[in-house]
Amino acid sequence: MLVFIDESGDAGFKIGSGSSEFFVLVTVIFDDELIAEKTAVDIKLLRRQLKLSDKYEFHFNGSKEVIKRAFFGLVKNGGFRVRALVIDKKLITSQELIHNHASFYNYSIKLLLKDAQGRITNAKIKLDGRGDRIYKRAAGSYLRSQLNQGANKIIKSLKFVDSSENVLIQLADMVSGAIYHSLAGRGENKDEFRQQISKRIENIWRFK
Repeated sequence: MLVFIDESGDAGFKIGSGSSEFFVLVTVIFDDELIAEKTAVDIKLLRRQLKLSDKYEFHFNGSKEVIKRAFFGLVKNGGFRVRALVIDKKLITSQELIHNHASFYNYSIKLLLKDAQGRITNAKIKLDGRGDRIYKRAAGSYLRSQLNQGANKIIKSLKFVDSSENVLIQLADMVSGAIYHSLAGRGENKDEFRQQISKRIENIWRFK
């Protein structure tokens, strides 16, 4: 099992002064590594079909609408499933989470993976690379201690990867962006891309 994790929104709590109202964290889950490889190849081929550079990175924010439509048109019938966590940051009261971005991010990952209720097990988890080596080591230790308890092991391995070199992390970015936009976007079409991947979405958990 391969799991790719990315987010939309930010970990800041200055809501109304630059920070996002929502934080959306997404897991894109492949139960078959061969299907994951095929999906990656398909995304790279799409990049060429759109006459984009081989170094072009798919990001929901900043991508033109025509690129988004082509991307979601490609992946809407893909062999993956999506589980997401949506946090309305006004509901967070812990001062540690409010003032420590790393703690908030790691806590959110723990919540999302723990809520999977057996749908994510013994997984190779890949996260968008961020932070220094000390943070990554601490994050890995925290998540393993929280999620690999007893016989119920969620994490087989955990690795931070460079999103510019991993199109499946970019897929997670696009999916999280689509869900975030459906919540915080404007206009009649704000749900367009989330609806395109609705068959891939297994669960969206609203934090309460």
